[in-house]
Amino acid sequence: MSPRTRGLILAALHIAIVLSLGAKLLYDRATRPRVWVKTAPIDPNLPIRGRYVRLQLVVDAPSIPGTSNRRQAHPVTLRVENDRLIAEPDPSPSPLTELRVFWQSRPGGGTVAILSPPLAFFISEHARDPSARSQDEELWVEVTVPKKGPPRPIRLGVKKGNDPIAPQDFG
Repeated sequence: MSPRTRGLILAALHIAIVLSLGAKLLYDRATRPRVWVKTAPIDPNLPIRGRYVRLQLVVDAPSIPGTSNRRQAHPVTLRVENDRLIAEPDPSPSPLTELRVFWQSRPGGGTVAILSPPLAFFISEHARDPSARSQDEELWVEVTVPKKGPPRPIRLGVKKGNDPIAPQDFG
């Protein structure tokens, strides 16, 4: 077998791997639940990895004990119920359990459950920073919830007061 043939076979193998991953992500987006989740955006720019908004997802965690101790993270699994993202205790946690919830105090009182690790939502180089919001606006993200692993961001939206979430183009 010539070096050229081996190179073409290797290139075809790489293309097949990338296409299979893309097909899996498209399949998950078509078959898995999607939900809008309130976010707490942080860190809009890191030169090493490009321009993105790091999103901490605020989830409902009714069966996880609430505490404002950030160091106490609870391993969780995710599900969607009544258009809300619900974090439940992981029935079989392991050191490799990826998703965790911790409780964070909010200015003005109260605590919220934050999903860890945060999601990265990449934006174009010249897009305005979506995390810069006025006081009466909240940033939301629509996500696909896979069977395992963190949610996958699809698009960002803004909610103002009691208005419905308005999808935004930050391009």
